[in-house]
This record gives sequence, C-alpha cells and structure tokens, in this order.
Amino acid sequence: MLKHALVAAVTLASLFAVQTAQAAGPGGIARGLKAAPAFSYISEKRRTTAPFAHVMFCAQNPNECVARGGASEVSLSAFASKQLRSVNASVNGSIRPINDRPDQGDVWQVNVKSGDCEDFALTKRDHLIAMGWSPKALRIAVTKTPYGEGHAVLVVKTDQGDLVLDNRSNAIKGWKDTDLRWLMIQSGDNPRVWYEL
Repeated sequence: MLKHALVAAVTLASLFAVQTAQAAGPGGIARGLKAAPAFSYISEKRRTTAPFAHVMFCAQNPNECVARGGASEVSLSAFASKQLRSVNASVNGSIRPINDRPDQGDVWQVNVKSGDCEDFALTKRDHLIAMGWSPKALRIAVTKTPYGEGHAVLVVKTDQGDLVLDNRSNAIKGWKDTDLRWLMIQSGDNPRVWYEL
C-alpha cells in the first residue's frame, strides 16, 4: 500500500512539475523569438493637384508619365537592395546640384548633367525602370526640409516599407527616418495623379 502511495505521489509531483514547466514555457519561447521589424508605409490622403512643374514635365515627356503595369511593391532581396544603393549613389554623383533659375521657374527634367532635387529623383526613377523595376513602386514625393525648403525625393515601395532615395545623402532610409516634412506623393497607379500626405 505504501508502495502505491509513493508511486501516486511521484506521479502527482511529476504532473505538477510538467504543468509548472508548461506555464513558464510560452515566456521561454517568446524570449527566444526575434521581434518582427516594424515596416512603415506612407498613408495617402485625398487627391490633390499635381505640381505645375510636373504637369509641364509630363507634357514634354509623355512616356515618363504613362500609367504602366507591374507590382506596386518590390521584394527587397539582397540584389535589389544593392541595385537601389548603386542607383542612388551613382545618380547623386553624376548630377551637379544646381537650383533652377528664378526667371525660369521650377523645371523638372530627367537624365541631366546638372539639376535640382526633382531632377535627381526623376533620373533615379528612370534608371530603376530601365533595370526592370516596376514603375508602380517608384513614386516622386514633394516634401520640405527642416529649413523650410521645397524638396523632392524618390520613394520606393518595398516589402520592407517605403524607402527614400534622396540626393542629399547616399544612405537609403525609411520614410519616417528622414528629416523631411511630407506634403504630397504620386500615385503608383498613375504618375499624373497626386495625393496629399
């Protein structure tokens, strides 16, 4: 009888030990997991008027402003990431930064030897499209710098968030990690359509 009581006590103790281990188990499992990175995407608001200089750019370069097919988001593989860094750095190094002349107004151009921020952004977009990137994932955004200057950048929608290619830096950052105040962005579906941010 004592032997049966001892076996029952050991069995009961082992059940409690298992339950205690299971109760602590999820915490132990959770400690071993890596938190998924928080990817951030730009949230468009209502439709707005396109910048006049962009309207003029489209009138002069209709092929640059055609609504095309393709994926609205790019998978950012190691190869794609390398291409992005390469295009950003090469365009930043190949265009001499110069502001538009005040008497000429704001003029948007692509593949130029000298130009300002939107010329950099348009050229980067053009180069990526030539490399096979989906135009729907490449959008120009109009922003303000911390000094209140109007500024344009290329925003690339990836499976790791919206990334910014800026002529002020070769570093590619998530849109929330920049020092910019966001004003408006192109539609991925139609480059002639713009949205407030």
